[in-house]
Amino acid sequence: MSAPSPKPEPKGLPIRRLANGVRVVCDPMPGLQTVALSVVAGRGARLEDEARSGWSHLLEHMVFKGAGARSARDIVEAIEAEGGQINAATGYERTSFQVRALQHGLDLGVSVIADLVQRPAMDADDLRREKQVVGQEIAEAADTPDDLVFELAQEAAFDGHPLGRSILGTPTTIGRAKPETLSDWRAVLYAPEALVVSAAGAVDEVELLRLAERDFGAMGAGPAVAASEPAAFAGGVRRVAKPLEQANLVLLLPAVGARDPDYFALRLLAEILGGGMASRLFQEAREKRGLAYAIDAYSETYADTGVLGVFAGCAAADAAELARVAAGEIAAMTTPVEDAELARAKAQLKGGMFMGRESALARAEQAAAQVLLFGRTLEPEEIAADIDAVTPADLARLTETILKGRRTAVAVLGPKTALAAADSFQTALFG
Repeated sequence: MSAPSPKPEPKGLPIRRLANGVRVVCDPMPGLQTVALSVVAGRGARLEDEARSGWSHLLEHMVFKGAGARSARDIVEAIEAEGGQINAATGYERTSFQVRALQHGLDLGVSVIADLVQRPAMDADDLRREKQVVGQEIAEAADTPDDLVFELAQEAAFDGHPLGRSILGTPTTIGRAKPETLSDWRAVLYAPEALVVSAAGAVDEVELLRLAERDFGAMGAGPAVAASEPAAFAGGVRRVAKPLEQANLVLLLPAVGARDPDYFALRLLAEILGGGMASRLFQEAREKRGLAYAIDAYSETYADTGVLGVFAGCAAADAAELARVAAGEIAAMTTPVEDAELARAKAQLKGGMFMGRESALARAEQAAAQVLLFGRTLEPEEIAADIDAVTPADLARLTETILKGRRTAVAVLGPKTALAAADSFQTALFG
């Protein structure tokens, strides 16, 4: 008997590593006249203890107040002079700094982000003012029902864990930050071993490597960091009565993480449930019953865990019935779906993926995220094959696994008559 053929090596973009651990990935896109640069730290709000809740987001604000030899105004004027834009985002597991510019703007973009990450000014007066700005952001989120309801659901799902706290923090926790303590947090969050420098579009790998070495190669190692606390879905209910015109509902169930083999099955499950106008929830809850104007299903994944969620906005009097309908549609997914319905969901998921790859910034961000999660990038054909491999039996099995724990996390925000929807969802699913 002949020996089995060796398994082909996974493909993907080359990943270069500087001596200090900074990783560099380049995704040239012929024909583009612009470049997208994304410098991503594989650390975010999940790393915070309760006393430092919100510090990662506050730090992201502060670095733009001045860094290196540039003032806050100098930073944006320099980027805009190259026809570009600069932005940043803080998540639970990643912090990202992004520059879009004309193709000759890469040199400046790398230089500016390197200053933001390594040499922010951390002026005490700027910090005082920025705490006020973030405090207004926290207040705005609390006043925005379809922001607040998601935060309430997140808290219910992961109560007692960093994933259950708002990325924004609280006025009390951000009030504790001082320039010195925030600088210490910067050294943890943006340590070189956690950084990926990723560029896509009109970019040359040799040039990107030269710039990365020039501006990030001298970074010293960051402080020792304990591993993130494992996440567990706690489950629970958050009910907030407010005199609103509509009730807002978020219904969550425990699911798999981004590294799990069932990741794409989860994405397809959410697509079939509520991913578009042909989805089961849209057709049943909105088109057939008229219970909601807005309803959709989604999956949210982290490295080691995730959730399957449903969001809906409806009249308060319809909230309990809508929750029962959502529970029924989720439970129905334990029966294998028809091939045509699964094929449509696969087409939608792959369509979104390939459309996203037409954006240089999306590709730069995606490559960095994949490097941080998997240590490599994934080829589109590889992802498409994984999507195509999901079967109706896989979806039914995953749904059974999701429901097995008999745990939900529900947030209801709106008139008092809507608050019973939380119990209706749990009872409809589990009795």
